[in-house]
Amino acid sequence: MTDKDHSKSFRDYIHLAYEERKPLQFKAGGSKSFYGRQTETPIMDVSHHRGILNYEPTELILTARAGTPLTEIEQVLADQNQMLPFEPPHFGDKATLGGAIASGLSGPTRPYTGAVRDFVLGVRIINGKGEIIQFGGEVMKNVAGYDVSRLMTGALGTLGLLLEISIKVLPKPAQAITLSRELDVNEAQQQMLAYAQQALPISAACHDGQKMFLRLSGASLAVAAAKKQLGGVELDDSATFWRSLREQQHKFFSNSPSLYRLSVPASTPITTFSGEQFIDWGGAQRWLKTDQSLSTLQDKAASVNGHCTLFRHQNEEYDVFQPLNGTLKQLHLNLKLAFDPHNILNPTRMYSDF
Repeated sequence: MTDKDHSKSFRDYIHLAYEERKPLQFKAGGSKSFYGRQTETPIMDVSHHRGILNYEPTELILTARAGTPLTEIEQVLADQNQMLPFEPPHFGDKATLGGAIASGLSGPTRPYTGAVRDFVLGVRIINGKGEIIQFGGEVMKNVAGYDVSRLMTGALGTLGLLLEISIKVLPKPAQAITLSRELDVNEAQQQMLAYAQQALPISAACHDGQKMFLRLSGASLAVAAAKKQLGGVELDDSATFWRSLREQQHKFFSNSPSLYRLSVPASTPITTFSGEQFIDWGGAQRWLKTDQSLSTLQDKAASVNGHCTLFRHQNEEYDVFQPLNGTLKQLHLNLKLAFDPHNILNPTRMYSDF
């Protein structure tokens, strides 16, 4: 370990902010600073808290400081023919492990392998009182009751400053190919739903408005058998295509000041939402460009047991996440107060009132 542990200085800084009731927000790589509500809260730079602390390839476990670049982690894993199973989007070359966990964003493999939180084993954090606390560990099971470490996933730093994170990693598949077919989006949706009920080695499925793309990953024999069954044209560079989707470099994502993310049941009719759509996660995640209002989209999403997020935007006043109902909002408030009683950690980053 060559990098310095900055936990004590962070703890002292946050404890002083707690005593003085001064809000602050955390920033390391800043690659996802666009995500969530935009605030003018003073920034605490935590980018220098970095370094891989423990990596056991045979145990499929890695522990690193939150400021460790994703590129560094992915290279270390690649050297052992392993990978981050949730394919976190980077959105820039400064993306960090802490940012991946705090944002809770997963890539194209999400429905087939699991979400970010499914692979978080433990965390070490500083809460809003300046206390260093640890949850979980480096094992897949713990009997402490609530799996508190996973609460940090997607919390955008509102519950505590991530110091260290232990995650489960997986071996890379022996082979991965991508098949494409020109299909109407409604027909593609029905086919993706049908494929999800079959024992096929699908690790990603999307539709870009004209073509359906299926990624097959696994043992060579299984991939070859699935390719023969499904048909389609094999892409020359499978990895490049899915990276362009994951990093929003596909042409669909260009020239749009506002981008909405819909998380809905995969069977939700395409016509539920009007506008230009990119269908991902086999139908369960939909990227939308539209002139409709955020409230209208959120009402429609709620009507099908989903939610809508204003993912990229230029208006700092928006509450970008799906509104919480009374009971759920109270649970969020109680949790926030338990970790951050003076509401100083990334206040209003998620919702305008806390």
